[in-house]
Amino acid sequence: MSDKIRTAVIGVGYLGQFHAEKYALLPESELVGVVDTDRGRADEVAAKVGTVGYTDYRELLDKVDAVSIVVPTHYHFEVARAFLERGVHVLLEKPITTTVEEADELIRLADEKKAIFQVGHLERFNPVVIGLQGLLTEPRFVESIRIAPFKPRGTDVNVVLDLMIHDIDIIQTIVGSPVSQINSIGAPVFTDEEDIANARIQFENGCVANVTASRISLKSERKMRIFQPDSYISVDFQNKKLAVFRKGSGEMFPGVPNVNMEEKSFEQGDALRSEIASFLDCVSTGKAPVVSGRDGKRALETALRINNTL
Repeated sequence: MSDKIRTAVIGVGYLGQFHAEKYALLPESELVGVVDTDRGRADEVAAKVGTVGYTDYRELLDKVDAVSIVVPTHYHFEVARAFLERGVHVLLEKPITTTVEEADELIRLADEKKAIFQVGHLERFNPVVIGLQGLLTEPRFVESIRIAPFKPRGTDVNVVLDLMIHDIDIIQTIVGSPVSQINSIGAPVFTDEEDIANARIQFENGCVANVTASRISLKSERKMRIFQPDSYISVDFQNKKLAVFRKGSGEMFPGVPNVNMEEKSFEQGDALRSEIASFLDCVSTGKAPVVSGRDGKRALETALRINNTL
């Protein structure tokens, strides 16, 4: 008998195809099928990765051990619930669901069935985010910007749930304190939903985050700056660079201290492969996922609070 994990990808549009490619390549995975409501697309991707194409995810409920779910957000709850009810391990793309109540139900089901439930906040597997470990002490102010050119895909949700939620998840993880207050502003430009937004998030421990996201820019940029009592950290998610500025000994000018800078560059790597490999490792070992259902719910709660103040 094979000791490989029987896997499938539900939804093989732009991003789902990449999920399928990773599962097909990872040695611990046996990709038994891909699903798409478009028969032609299902068969096309299946042929590329050497598996079988399906148009109905329910055909795979009893044939798999673990799945990636990469369908439009409003289908997340329905599809994830069906697999979790069977005890199938689930990697669900972000945002976790459309409502907090749906997220709670999926978390409850995963706990009940003892299934791994991971949410696809891919940026957590970015080498620069991992490189922040050991550098953070007491963040007091965080500034982030995430901008990208317009693409029709992903527009079933606004820019907060599409792009900003990545930074919301990272910021809440590094600050480690509940949100106390949110002020936000946004505007629809190319779609009926907000395509650009800014939020000021205040935390109970006094930290403040200023977060901007746009999907109507001429260039792509994903940066964050973190200020804390002993240092200032600049994070470039896109170019995989991390710079740390600290007060040094002596003065560069009277009353102005010298500043020491340490810069690190990281290999580009393959964050999606790392994310899926980590998910499969959790399936094999039973350890907790890097981004749990509760982490996904926490990011969703804050994103929806931002939306409510737009």
